[in-house]
Amino acid sequence: MRRNGSMWSGRRWWRSFGFAWEGLRHTYRSQANFRIECWAALLALGATLLLRAPLAPVALACALVLSLELVNTALEAVVDLVSPARHPLAKVAKDAAAAAVLVASAGALLVAAGTLLPALLRVLRG
Repeated sequence: MRRNGSMWSGRRWWRSFGFAWEGLRHTYRSQANFRIECWAALLALGATLLLRAPLAPVALACALVLSLELVNTALEAVVDLVSPARHPLAKVAKDAAAAAVLVASAGALLVAAGTLLPALLRVLRG
């Protein structure tokens, strides 16, 4: 394999990172829900650190929601490209992707409640 095509090539990793960063930027600029979810994640992570609660479950829940929103955005773009006209199957694909984000968000709320509420109660009780 060529040097710049090697899986260990720094140039290859940097290019891949650039593509991913552009996807993040595009999604943040174009998707209001993603912006809301980013700020909610920052608030949740900040509260986790402030309350000295376990970070891993909250961070993973935030990453899951944000990742699924990115996948939802990608799937919507592909569906719009392939089927610009309304089609029942296009609707199913978009709705199912949105439902995945909804399910992950509900799970993230449960994680936050289970992780942050006990820590908040400890702080309030002194």
